[in-house]
Amino acid sequence: MGDLKNITAIAKETILSESNAIANLTNLINSDFEKAVKFILNSNGRVVVTGIGKSANIATKIVATFNSTGTPAIFMHAADAIHGDLGIIQKDDVVICISKSGNTPEIKVLVPLIKNSENKIIAITGNADSFLGKQADFTLNTYVEKEACPNNLAPTTSTTAQLVMGDALAVCLLKMKGFTSNDFAKYHPGGALGKKLYLRVFDLIKNNEKPQVNLSTPVANVIVEITEKRLGVTAVLDNDDTIVGIITDGDIRRMLSKSSDISSLTAKDIMGTHPKTISESAMAVEALDTLENNNITQILVTDDNQKYIGVVHLHDLLKEGIF
Repeated sequence: MGDLKNITAIAKETILSESNAIANLTNLINSDFEKAVKFILNSNGRVVVTGIGKSANIATKIVATFNSTGTPAIFMHAADAIHGDLGIIQKDDVVICISKSGNTPEIKVLVPLIKNSENKIIAITGNADSFLGKQADFTLNTYVEKEACPNNLAPTTSTTAQLVMGDALAVCLLKMKGFTSNDFAKYHPGGALGKKLYLRVFDLIKNNEKPQVNLSTPVANVIVEITEKRLGVTAVLDNDDTIVGIITDGDIRRMLSKSSDISSLTAKDIMGTHPKTISESAMAVEALDTLENNNITQILVTDDNQKYIGVVHLHDLLKEGIF
């Protein structure tokens, strides 16, 4: 067993080794990369990504990234392809073959079959002079000097390089297509990520009460309004239903600590005069940013005419998983 005291040193060495290798990929980006991006961009088909062993695992991740960023893609295992799955590849599809050595038996069998169907091949390989590197229409070099594995055997740095090259392709395609956050939301409708992209403030306040008082409302009634509406806050409105102030439960506590006689006090006497507001059409994540940036837990919501329509509480955002 190795020296446990060296665990931190080994971890740091592994990370630095891989990060240096990844940084070197910038020196390997050439005209083939640009041509590959343009070809995929102008293709009428899908991107079929294939590999074997650890490269197949990387291929599935690249497929997932492509699909989530607007580039239709499908995974095909290189071994299965030569035993019947080659039919996955359709006429206009582009095939990305991933292989560190570029010389595995499966790749040597598969590549000629793909070329016979006249589909273009993009190679992601650590050996540009390999069979795959030479047979491909576009070769993306992911050469690494050595693996992070101390025996230089287990695919570690090399698979990380493959993954990063796939990400570089996906991001280039994303930007070339003008893929927006709204487009991204269409592919990620579930979970917290999806909600950050499509949930709006109006969706958060649908089931909330609408606490409100006017300038002359006695403080006793203000306390009742805040308590009954259970949002810890109330808006203060003028005669035109325009927001002129806000009163929080914190304001109530501070008032009670200063005065024992509240009979003559009204909302106007204790309200804050510059309340933060947000439009009902704003994204929910914008409401979260406003709450965090101002160190508050509630914000008043207005419609397109700047009229008060409700309150968003931090708990609403927590409940939806937007945090």
